[in-house]
Amino acid sequence: MKKLLILSVLFMVNCPARANQELLDEIVAIVEDGVILRSELDRAVNNIVQQLKARGTQLPPKSVLDQQVLERLITTELQIQKADSAGVRISEAEIDQALSQIASQNKLTLSQMQKALENDGISFADFRTDMRKDLKTEKIRNGLADQNVKVSEHEIDLFLADNQLSQTEVRLGHILIAVDSKADQQKVKEAKSKIDKVYQELEEGKDFADLATIYSTGQKAKEGGDLGWRSSNELPTLFADQIKAMNVGEYTHPVRSASGFHIIRLSDKREQSKKMITQYNARHIMIENSELVTPAQGMEIINNLNEELQNGGDFAKLAEEHSDDVNSAALGGDLGWFQINEFGQRFGNVLKALDDVEMSSPFQTQAGWHIVQKLGQRQNDITDDLKRAQAKQSIHARKMNEEIESWLSEIRGEAFIDIRI
Repeated sequence: MKKLLILSVLFMVNCPARANQELLDEIVAIVEDGVILRSELDRAVNNIVQQLKARGTQLPPKSVLDQQVLERLITTELQIQKADSAGVRISEAEIDQALSQIASQNKLTLSQMQKALENDGISFADFRTDMRKDLKTEKIRNGLADQNVKVSEHEIDLFLADNQLSQTEVRLGHILIAVDSKADQQKVKEAKSKIDKVYQELEEGKDFADLATIYSTGQKAKEGGDLGWRSSNELPTLFADQIKAMNVGEYTHPVRSASGFHIIRLSDKREQSKKMITQYNARHIMIENSELVTPAQGMEIINNLNEELQNGGDFAKLAEEHSDDVNSAALGGDLGWFQINEFGQRFGNVLKALDDVEMSSPFQTQAGWHIVQKLGQRQNDITDDLKRAQAKQSIHARKMNEEIESWLSEIRGEAFIDIRI
């Protein structure tokens, strides 16, 4: 169907215009079985122009912007096609949630954000369409990469043995001039010339975020190349090696990877604090809601048990004999150490109000009726407990980033693309 659409659009565009007939939209690129129209390019360029004007940045020549933005649109179109082929769908609810998160991050309501966008000349309907594309491309990238990324226990052991688990977090800026894996020497030379030009502009004092917005083909180009806060353990090896000796505010010389040429800026740096949590120790007696015991009957049973406790009954013995919580009953109702809301918010609220060794009155949760006795609480440093999980997460994130960059380079190199400007 798409190929028929392309042929029909090409036919209409190339036919002599009839008298008084408005000119049809121009095709600026054919990407596999899809097209990118001049109106799409102009809208995307206009959005970038609005961002640059808001920063007070001098605009580059329109031809430069057109070229850079078209490359991003081509990459997006390829990912959308892959996502459609894989059956990836984005619901209206997912879009609403993403838009609400953006509005909240900017301390705006959704309606206020819509008004702000429209005041800047950006159609909210177009913004919503772009959000759908962003979510779809993110889902296909992460889905495909995640299929190929596995982390073995042996890798975790080696990671920890080499003391690679740094507690440092960094915020990086990133400018990428992509070069696909099958590019000839001429294209590599052109990309190198372009990244050298960007580096020269940085040396002349140009703003990193502005140059990233204009030139970068990276995934975060629209955000000024800001990659956000990341654990240094999660960075691709190339990035991690480059920033080791850098101070905040410094940027690298252009560096080459399989996906192209990069300039990396160390925007900020911080040390992660110890992971301290409050843990509680308690024991309880539970009368479970069931088909055999109605809530009213459960309340009567728990009240009788509470009366026994008030008269000096042994909590552990009563829990072992009457509690329906099979995991703790054999331990005299002991739940061990846990975080406050691990058994639900209602249970946590009751426990939080108790002093050590104090027993609660009977109370009800969705699980049934309870009496809980607080045995103690402590601040626990779980930094060491989390190290293995953090190591696995760090290895996985690093592999994911490398897999995504490789995949984008691969689909760009294999695709049929006809650029018409």
